[in-house]
Amino acid sequence: MFEIEPLQVKEWLDNDLAILIDVREQRELTTFSIPGAIHNPMSSFDFDAIPIKTDKRLVFVCAHGIRSRQIGEFLLQSKMVQVAYNMVGGVTAWKQAGLPSEDKIKQ
Repeated sequence: MFEIEPLQVKEWLDNDLAILIDVREQRELTTFSIPGAIHNPMSSFDFDAIPIKTDKRLVFVCAHGIRSRQIGEFLLQSKMVQVAYNMVGGVTAWKQAGLPSEDKIKQ
């Protein structure tokens, strides 16, 4: 599992090089979300919704980078994906970096 900083994730998203998967719970989305992120909560994670045949980088995010790391490591260990990225510091670090946010997230 690779660790990646929010600024690098932003660059990848801007250049259509990554898919960002937010594993926070629904109640956590009311305060802050990252534009373009796909919501797939850890408590009811839909493994079939993970795009395993893509040339884009799969980046996982949560509030602080702990749950997203767990999901990414599980996907790697179970060989569902070959490469996964965890955004260091989660959406908290994204917000602290002053990167864009939105009120709604894709379901």
